[in-house]
Amino acid sequence: MQRVFAPVLYILVFSISLTAQHSSHQLGTVDFMNSCSPAVQEQFQRSVAMLHSFRYMEGEKSFREVLVKDPSCAIATWGIAAILMSNPLTGIGPSTEWAARARAAIDEGRLISPKTPREKAYLEAVAAYWEDWANRPEKTRQLNRSKAYAAVAANYPDDDEAKIFYALYLSGTQSLADQTYSAYLAAAEILEKQFAKYPDHPGAAHYLIHSYDAPAIAAKGLNAARRYAYIAPAAPHALHMPSHIFTRVGYWKDSVATNARSAEAAKADKEFEEQLHAMDYMTYANLQMGRDTEAKRIVDEGASVSGFNTLRFVGPYAQAAMPARYALERGDWKLAAKLEPKSGGFAFTAALTHFARAIGAARSGDVELAHREIAQLERLRDELKSAKSEYWAGEVEISRVAASAWTALAQGRKAEALSLMQSAADVEDKSEKHIVTPGRLLPARELLGDMLLELGRAADALKEFEATQIREPGRFRSYYGAAVAAEKMRDTSKAAQYFSKLIELADGPNERSELTKAKKFLAKAKK
Repeated sequence: MQRVFAPVLYILVFSISLTAQHSSHQLGTVDFMNSCSPAVQEQFQRSVAMLHSFRYMEGEKSFREVLVKDPSCAIATWGIAAILMSNPLTGIGPSTEWAARARAAIDEGRLISPKTPREKAYLEAVAAYWEDWANRPEKTRQLNRSKAYAAVAANYPDDDEAKIFYALYLSGTQSLADQTYSAYLAAAEILEKQFAKYPDHPGAAHYLIHSYDAPAIAAKGLNAARRYAYIAPAAPHALHMPSHIFTRVGYWKDSVATNARSAEAAKADKEFEEQLHAMDYMTYANLQMGRDTEAKRIVDEGASVSGFNTLRFVGPYAQAAMPARYALERGDWKLAAKLEPKSGGFAFTAALTHFARAIGAARSGDVELAHREIAQLERLRDELKSAKSEYWAGEVEISRVAASAWTALAQGRKAEALSLMQSAADVEDKSEKHIVTPGRLLPARELLGDMLLELGRAADALKEFEATQIREPGRFRSYYGAAVAAEKMRDTSKAAQYFSKLIELADGPNERSELTKAKKFLAKAKK
């Protein structure tokens, strides 16, 4: 039987020693060689550790304090410019405000003049990303950065920090449409060696998780996932990151546990984007276990969170995604149709609510509302295309086609509906989910299974639910759909297999009627 969650005992028994020469106060251990004064060494190493765990505000502040204490420490300006790149794997890039601060830091560093050729190489490597920033697409910036850090790593072969940073920026060039995962795997090859050499290094563990954040290779990241939170427990992002792997392999209890710690730490540190990001992953995981009351509590709390940076999309995404997930995962189509769109934000975050409303309206019979929501998805898709945000334009288009499919079905146009839904599933299969999300609101192939089941094609529906499980393991709706399809086919053995998986998945308190049906079926099958 496929495992759907891993024991959380490691939370109780795993610990990492932080007593090495350059301990960074529960941020992990780094040893970044530099020419700054002895008085700032501890804080400089701590700042680099923050950079490795994406502690943006605190990290920038810490590097700036180093520079105040030692005005000749030019390498601190590299740290400022590096941390202002934000998460280098988002594919979007930071705000113009952050870009201006980063370029100013680079100019300051050049004026101070780095004391060593290596420090100058680091400064110029980060400058390669920011050069002509406003006129270059993010993909070009990412490639320039990766090449520049590759040169630093090649020119200074004894510098393991250079190798680790290069691996991160190489991962940042991974296309979500490339399902050979060539950049991810090349980065992971570098990082595995570094992680073995430096088991307390926050960057090595962190970037391994990112480099294995894809369905086919996620299991390779379990070692790093189980250790990173204990390497850098003072970093909310470090507490959250293991769930990227746990989500990919369907370890829902582990995901909830690590994200609960992350959300609490982020809230205490006033890192509200990180708090919301962790809460979205917690919502997703709880819904897969049928823990709807707990999911609703998190959704309600998430709606009240404020004070996050609206120039970054992480907070707005989570606040739009969580209520949509709560309605759609539970099949509460009327609730989905009533979700309130928020003004402002980003086009692709707004699209989450309009998709949920469209699916909810179509599946509850309100065709007029469904058409209006589809028009909104068209508008948002075109807005993203105009902004040359091709990935997100594609994601919104998949949502539009899926919503159109269910609207066509509501109007009795069965052949058209099935054709549209098949198209949405096929296109979605060609790219991976973005790292901001634990999963699409509803996988298109799972929705195709739903539709085939409604059309009386149980055998075909079963194939689609099983295909969904390959890319999205441990999903409640896919297990239930597969069980119902097998039952309709009178395949008692397979139906029992999937109903049993559903019950195993939802171990613990839950409120789903699907579980009542599963238990009745299994009880009857035993007679």
